Amino acid sequence: MKILANDGISISGIAALEKGGFEVINTNVAQEQLENYINDNSIDAILVGPTTQVRQELIEACPSIKLIGKAGADLDTIDVDFARENGVHVIHTTEAAANAIAELVFAHLFGMVRFLHQSNRDMPLEGDSRFNALKKQYATGTELKGKTLGIIGTDSAANEVAKIAIGIGMNVLFVTDNAEEKNITLNFYNGQSISFTPETVSLQEVLKKSDFITLHVSNQNEYVIGTQELSSMKDGSGIINVSYGGALDEIALVNAIEDGKIKYAALDVFENQPTPEIQLLMNPEISFTPHIGSSTIEAKAKIDLELAKQLIELLSE
Repeated sequence: MKILANDGISISGIAALEKGGFEVINTNVAQEQLENYINDNSIDAILVGPTTQVRQELIEACPSIKLIGKAGADLDTIDVDFARENGVHVIHTTEAAANAIAELVFAHLFGMVRFLHQSNRDMPLEGDSRFNALKKQYATGTELKGKTLGIIGTDSAANEVAKIAIGIGMNVLFVTDNAEEKNITLNFYNGQSISFTPETVSLQEVLKKSDFITLHVSNQNEYVIGTQELSSMKDGSGIINVSYGGALDEIALVNAIEDGKIKYAALDVFENQPTPEIQLLMNPEISFTPHIGSSTIEAKAKIDLELAKQLIELLSE
């Protein structure tokens, strides 16, 4: 069977698939050429990342496809229901990139509270002429230790975020719709471990009590955080979105920043992706990354191995 890894695959992923008896084609085919390539080469499965779209039209036009694999937890670039209704397996990874995503959350957090995203713009331009002025401008940073981090979502990345937060001395709040306890275990380099039970509260309490909020939710039809939710947050608080663009109302966020309600904001995902609004990108108060939450060397290897394992189990039957 032939596997097209359209957005790339690690050496370990290729080795696992080839060991399982599959032929791996590790090449990038342009979206508009994908249909012809799949049909001309009788591709049995396609593995994609955040850029390749696998919509109903492509699935209908490519009857040889038996499986679609997505690197990452979100499936917003795939017409999942249509695929499964037509007998096509859809697989994705839910835990392999959790640590990578969590570390990006804190890269943004540490950067924002010390204004690194702004300072890194100003220093090359004015560092030699306005050094003391810039030093004064960026000397009002704050520390994360002792602050409260609200986590909206309960996926594996949310758990990893909680571990880092606890490790640096933050108070952690989880949003939950039930009374179930959330257990978090920190595993250390020397084999020791310690468990914590963060407080679980309602969304309104998280909005009211948190100094910073991070989103780890699945794709939904409505905003998780809009004008009303932003208005309920603490004055001068911060928000990070690394889940999906539609979770946070970007217009409401910009308004909240301009009103002084929100002081810190970071976005790794956008409503109009891959062409975010230029007015949003030009906002100097927001820390940006181009949807790289799961994009580390280590996460890529783990993702590919997890996809390979699922693919082999499904297509070797």
